[in-house]
Amino acid sequence: MHVRYIYAYKEVSAIHDVKITGLSFAYKNDNRLILKDINIEVAAGSFVALLGQSGCGKSTFLRLLAGLETSTTGTILLGDRPVNGASLDKGMVFQDYGLFPWMTAGENIMLALKQRFSQQDKKKLKQLALDTLNAVGLDDSVYHKLPKELSGGMKQRCAIAQAFSIDPPILLMDEPFGALDAVTRARLQDLVLKLWSQENPKKTVFFVTHDVDEALLLANRIIVFGQSPSNIIYECSIAEDQRPTRETQFDNPEIMKLRNKLIFQINKDVAARIS
Repeated sequence: MHVRYIYAYKEVSAIHDVKITGLSFAYKNDNRLILKDINIEVAAGSFVALLGQSGCGKSTFLRLLAGLETSTTGTILLGDRPVNGASLDKGMVFQDYGLFPWMTAGENIMLALKQRFSQQDKKKLKQLALDTLNAVGLDDSVYHKLPKELSGGMKQRCAIAQAFSIDPPILLMDEPFGALDAVTRARLQDLVLKLWSQENPKKTVFFVTHDVDEALLLANRIIVFGQSPSNIIYECSIAEDQRPTRETQFDNPEIMKLRNKLIFQINKDVAARIS
């Protein structure tokens, strides 16, 4: 099913640039900074990969964007509004799926839809939930199944369906495919890229990964975080006409050059920290 058909049910969400200034973070009662002086401006509709080694603060940064943590210093603006806690204008997909195990897949999606579109008829919301499940490659029967009855790939498809169904202008994805096998991971990478590219206007996506090849395949902007206390050590943009596909990713000399540059920057930072 084409994604634009789904969005016929819903209002168009406002889109916003994201501006992050002087962002630092430490947990309460702990003076050790996890993030230090992060400054980023991201245009609405960008697909941003947050790249770096495990433990460098990428997921913490995503939680700050989501409003699940509060920064120690600095500001995060969506348009002209500061992020003050979680809200339905930011959807999040977790590595562990984020589905309530006692609810069916359909009930999980409906829970989000009822919050997002509280005035909408429940029959229409159920149809929207079914259409969104179909859009991520799942049939109607999955609506009635508990998460324990689904494979890892199916659960992650449900989580993606839930996030897209509420039509947030900002989509946050925290290593969503890290626990999946290679084939399922590739299929879901292609799915997310297709869903994002078909939308008008496009969502702004922040996608956490430690996989350079995944970042190059999905993103049009890549931001590399150094080791904790983390700041930005490298960033680059990929023009739309230069974006690789799965078929050309390892044949394009410019993309391979960029791949080596990204790996070099990450390894250089690691070497500097352990020397």
